[in-house]
Amino acid sequence: MPRTARLDAPGVLHHVICRGIERRAVFLDDTDRDDFVRRLSALAAEGSLSIYAWALLPNHFHLLCRTQRHPLSQSMHRLLTGYVVNFNRRRTRHGHLFQNRFKSIVCQEDSYLKELVRYVHLNPLRSGLVDDMEGLERYPYCGHGALTGRQTLAWQDTDHVLALFDRRAARARHAYRSHVAAGARMGRRPELVGGGLVRSRGGWSEVRAARRRGALDACDPRILGNGDFVSDVIQSSNARVQQSLRVGAARPEIEALCRQACAVCGVSAGELRAGSRRRPVVAARGALAWLAMREFGYSGADVARHLGVSTSCITRAAAAPRPPEVAALMETIGRRPVDETSSQR
Repeated sequence: MPRTARLDAPGVLHHVICRGIERRAVFLDDTDRDDFVRRLSALAAEGSLSIYAWALLPNHFHLLCRTQRHPLSQSMHRLLTGYVVNFNRRRTRHGHLFQNRFKSIVCQEDSYLKELVRYVHLNPLRSGLVDDMEGLERYPYCGHGALTGRQTLAWQDTDHVLALFDRRAARARHAYRSHVAAGARMGRRPELVGGGLVRSRGGWSEVRAARRRGALDACDPRILGNGDFVSDVIQSSNARVQQSLRVGAARPEIEALCRQACAVCGVSAGELRAGSRRRPVVAARGALAWLAMREFGYSGADVARHLGVSTSCITRAAAAPRPPEVAALMETIGRRPVDETSSQR
């Protein structure tokens, strides 16, 4: 079954969840966690994301963010690919670390921002990483302490969240603490973690009540919000979804991209597949990897299999800043990279 297209656009609020493959740990020590936080903070500092809440657990993480300059998929690709490359290098391991692609839920801000900030930040307490609310404020790998004033994280957008509670910072922090403490006694929230209809209706009890009344409401598993919000998001996203799927535009075959990369860099296809370390060959391989993964959606394994190199070799190249050869390569196929400006930082 084909994957459902993501719903994304500048200014969309997302709850992102990403788990380790087979629920294995993705953060083994503070070096791992610090590396991940540095990468996340860089995305926020450069204006790609506004971060409202976040929490790192041993085998997964939660992120509540708003897209800004770039699509969520692009920011997450940079975050996860770079982190996995370093994680694998530190552990002398190879292969995937995270389970499939990340999960993202578009959220209705007016109804759910405060609830989701609380839900995300309570995860370390509910999972037993900390013992109490005081420990949660001190836990350095969660955004709760920044909102209470215990930690200073310049890249986390605390002002936006605190403004939901009060105009004065001290009173807002006090109200936020009370809000989170009350949530700790509420247990799991089905309207935040259930399926699309459960999310839209506010829990199973509301779903059953609506069914008894014969009421129909729009729902979508990619969206947390009421029926009107779901309908609006779907309607406004149709054009973007079609564009993201590149309907009507054929994706170049990897073999065709290989030939063009060889022509641009002046190397032979045999050299490209033989693992040569000659500078023009490395440049051709890097441009091909970057373009195939970041512009046309091929997996690292697809490209690596075609070239006869390791997947980590390809993913490292795709995680790097855009190679200068990409511009010439794109001209040969009449396309322009989606992140042409950002990748040159």
